Amino acid sequence: MRVFLLLFSLCLLTPSFFAQPIAVSATQTPQQLVNNVLLGSGVVASNITINGVPGLANTPFGNIGYFTNTNGAFPMTSGVVLTTGDAMGAMGPNIGGSTTNPGASQSVAFDPELNAIANGNVTNGVILEFDFIPAGDTLIFNYMFGSDEYTEFSPSSFNDAFGIFLWGPGISGPYPLAGYPNGGDNIAVIPGGIPVTINNVNWVTNTPYYVFNEAATTLTYGDAIEYDGTTIKLTASASVQCNQTYHIKFAIANVFDQAYDSGVFLEAGSFSSAAVSVAVATVSGDTTIVEGCTYADFIFTRPENQANDTLIINYTITGTAIEGTDYNNMVNPIVFLPGQDTVILNLTPIQDGINEGFESVIISVSIINPCGDTITSQGTIYIGDGPIINISETDPLVQCYPENVLLTVSASGGYAPYTYSWSMLNGTVLGTNDSLTVNVTQNGIVTILITAEDQCNFTQTDTATITVNQTISIDAINMTDATCIPSGSLSAVTSGTTGNVLYNWSNGQTGQTIQNLAGGWYVLTITDDVCTDVDSMFVGTIPSPVASFSASPTGGCSPLEVILTNGSSNGDSYTWNFGNGQGTVVQNTGSQTTLYSVDTPTSFTISLVVAQGQNCLDSMSLVIPVDVCDCADPEALNYNASANINVVENCIYPFPELEIPNVITPDGDQTNDVFFLEYKNVVSIELTIFNRWGSVMYFGSSSDLTVSEPSWDGKVNGKDASEGVYTYTYKAIGVSGSEVKGHGFFHLIRK
Repeated sequence: MRVFLLLFSLCLLTPSFFAQPIAVSATQTPQQLVNNVLLGSGVVASNITINGVPGLANTPFGNIGYFTNTNGAFPMTSGVVLTTGDAMGAMGPNIGGSTTNPGASQSVAFDPELNAIANGNVTNGVILEFDFIPAGDTLIFNYMFGSDEYTEFSPSSFNDAFGIFLWGPGISGPYPLAGYPNGGDNIAVIPGGIPVTINNVNWVTNTPYYVFNEAATTLTYGDAIEYDGTTIKLTASASVQCNQTYHIKFAIANVFDQAYDSGVFLEAGSFSSAAVSVAVATVSGDTTIVEGCTYADFIFTRPENQANDTLIINYTITGTAIEGTDYNNMVNPIVFLPGQDTVILNLTPIQDGINEGFESVIISVSIINPCGDTITSQGTIYIGDGPIINISETDPLVQCYPENVLLTVSASGGYAPYTYSWSMLNGTVLGTNDSLTVNVTQNGIVTILITAEDQCNFTQTDTATITVNQTISIDAINMTDATCIPSGSLSAVTSGTTGNVLYNWSNGQTGQTIQNLAGGWYVLTITDDVCTDVDSMFVGTIPSPVASFSASPTGGCSPLEVILTNGSSNGDSYTWNFGNGQGTVVQNTGSQTTLYSVDTPTSFTISLVVAQGQNCLDSMSLVIPVDVCDCADPEALNYNASANINVVENCIYPFPELEIPNVITPDGDQTNDVFFLEYKNVVSIELTIFNRWGSVMYFGSSSDLTVSEPSWDGKVNGKDASEGVYTYTYKAIGVSGSEVKGHGFFHLIRK
């Protein structure tokens, strides 16, 4: 048997749409749940009981309820839920792996069918059963089994059981029931006739029929349901005889204990028996769609055991809405091809902007069943106009700033839930919640746009205004600059004050005027009997005086004239001291010239003091060395002992004087043993001696006569030279640099 789904959609599905849990209501009676929710076309039910009680009130049995769903991940839009605990416990999100909601669950410990399926001791649960007469030859409906026993106790001895037991003509099986001699059968099975239980369908057994839904593993259904695992959506079916009475029993129970809830979801309108049924699916789960937002699916279904042939179905459309004007044109007739048991027609309403109220669309299919009866299956949808959204927002009046002002908004008239967007007039987005905090910092009106959008993407825009009416104001702060000492001042000019006014400055001073301030920022906070205002002012600092001058020259020979160039700044008076006893010169601007005349070398310290008023001073000093520049050579005739700089051109030197012997007697008696020049006022000598044939017998020179003097001892290469006449030449340099040359002869005599 194929599984079919009821299809629905939004024109734009948002992520929050898939995050919604199912809603469960326990206010309907068992009769209402069966007749108004579960039954589809071609079935009439009677003798409806819950746990054997035919009472009208559903209150004693809180483990049965009506569920609706807008979560696109969960495959049923509405239906009946039966649980082993409180039916409310089936609602998502999945918050844990061991949920138990005992609620008003009833004992089913002695139910023989459940005990047989569970292969154990059943405890608490719920049993819904009734008689019904089918109009066709096939019974079908859709269901899902889920449990929090998954995955920790699957498989285990806690084999929570579920069964759909059917008795009637043509049905036989192992479950006896009075009035049905052939017994009954469990039609809640997977292929192979295997009953749907915890141990038979789980994450390791018959896994194609199992779906994970555990936060620690995979939340397949998002936040729709609590159960940690379920079966896929399964279809139960049976061949029946039209217009005959059958008995059906839906039963679910815990096994061995009453912990860890299990439940079964029965899809709304899927319990049917007709050749072709018509069902309607919408996003809201009811029969209403909205122009420009949602659409509907008309679902035509025939029994799968009749799906081998081609079937052409003509249907009729009635209602107050006009095809092609209020909604799209529909295909008619529809064709079931071999192997196809479901055909879906989409109806999309046209947004015309006209207020027409709700308009209906009714699709009817009439067939003749195997018993020869005419059966009409019908689906109805209502088309509503797009809404006008009403926005209610706050428009506060603020007496003081700066202030954080809370704005709130709510919407009505559309299709909840709503989303909001706050923005400035220039389009800057400020927030997307239903409240917004705005910091206002000045007087006037602040206008903010607020747009509300409903689930159908219909929008409305309004304005929220903040009116700021603060009267207190700091109009100006007058300032005088500080000098190098804290001498600045600030004085506030205010208006619009009420009552007592306090002036508090950030440096701790109070009062409308404060003095003796150093440079920097100062924040003033004024407070009256109503509001506070804040402003700030920067106290400037007059640049401090800077003493700077240069001397040209920076030193030299006496008498020395020095020109002093003043490069100082930010001063209003300048005081010079030249250090030469000439006193102090006070001059506002310009440069100075001074003369230094000394007999001995010395230094003079020049200082400049730059003043700005009486208290801001800066100074600079410069040392000028003064030299005595004269002949400092003691060899000079005019030697000046006080001079520290020798001026050679000033020196007067004596002329070199030489005395030359005319005979030497190198006999070792210390008299005339060597030939040398006696000199005066000479600093260097070159001496060359020749024999009579012009051969050099000796050459000597000295540039430092205090160390050595040229002289000949009468020997050549260590041997005594012969007696005789020898000639000589010389060159002498005097202390003044003058040069004296000469030549002559002498006798060498040996005794």
